[in-house]
Amino acid sequence: MQNVINTVKGTALGVAEYLTPVLKDSKFKETGVLTPEEFVKAGDHLVHHCPTWQWATGDESKIKPYLPKNKQFLLTRNVPCYKRCKQLEYTEQEKIVQPEDGEGGWVDTHPTNENSTEGSATAEMSSEEKSDMEEADDMQNNLGNAIAELDLADDDDGEAAVMEDSDLEDEDDEAEVKPTFDREKAKPKSSEPSGEIIQTRTYDLNITYDKYYQTPRLWVSGHDENRHPLSVDQMYEDVSQDHAKRTVTMETHPHIPGPPMASVHPCRHAEVMKFFIQTVTEGGRELGVHMYLIIFLKFVQAVIPTIEYDYTQNFTM
Repeated sequence: MQNVINTVKGTALGVAEYLTPVLKDSKFKETGVLTPEEFVKAGDHLVHHCPTWQWATGDESKIKPYLPKNKQFLLTRNVPCYKRCKQLEYTEQEKIVQPEDGEGGWVDTHPTNENSTEGSATAEMSSEEKSDMEEADDMQNNLGNAIAELDLADDDDGEAAVMEDSDLEDEDDEAEVKPTFDREKAKPKSSEPSGEIIQTRTYDLNITYDKYYQTPRLWVSGHDENRHPLSVDQMYEDVSQDHAKRTVTMETHPHIPGPPMASVHPCRHAEVMKFFIQTVTEGGRELGVHMYLIIFLKFVQAVIPTIEYDYTQNFTM
């Protein structure tokens, strides 16, 4: 039934997106949304600092006129996924991150708080009960310090200079991805000393621009260790159960023909980003629009915690 509902919603939103005019004026600071030009700027920043990501065109018949032909969406391939979500110890690794309005929220599967004395009780609660906890207060207190690790002070001109002159790159800059990173070398052996076989899956990830919601949208497509496409049920094994079939749904990719792909629905993206912007501003700093996708990938990681795609800056929730 949920799949039928998602299909109907997807069709309706497709029509709505077609009728929605392209956003021209920036509303990033006010509402957390992006214009197509800002999406491209944030994408250029991501590609520059994390070369595992690249721009792609997709199917020629699906090119969006409001985006450059060679920058229709972002793509990274063969991202390892070593564990299923059910293998995570949720009692120690999962907590709820709430926006200021107290509605919805994200599941942070990588909190830094090592105190797990209340973990077992939290794991037994329902999602509605968890929303009443005080995680939002902790988030608000710690987020300013966490974002301070990022290079948020770059102005537009400074960012453009970095993009144009690769000789100015600083290998010690925390914002740079490690140049020695190699996904093939990072993969574990096919078996552990105990003899247990590690079922390593790989995923291709796409980031598109959603004209209706005016935010980025993440798409994932998985393969097993033999490079056979994963079924829908198998891919849902790699999605946090708080989001499976609700936040993550199977829909038609806007740039690639073929069967439906798993997508993280963007209906709350702007709200979450607005919360980040407000928190940074209250701390006396400014969050530049070029950092959008860097932070976007951080909070979306909570939805697909075992797909290890993020090798950019450290960002502690």
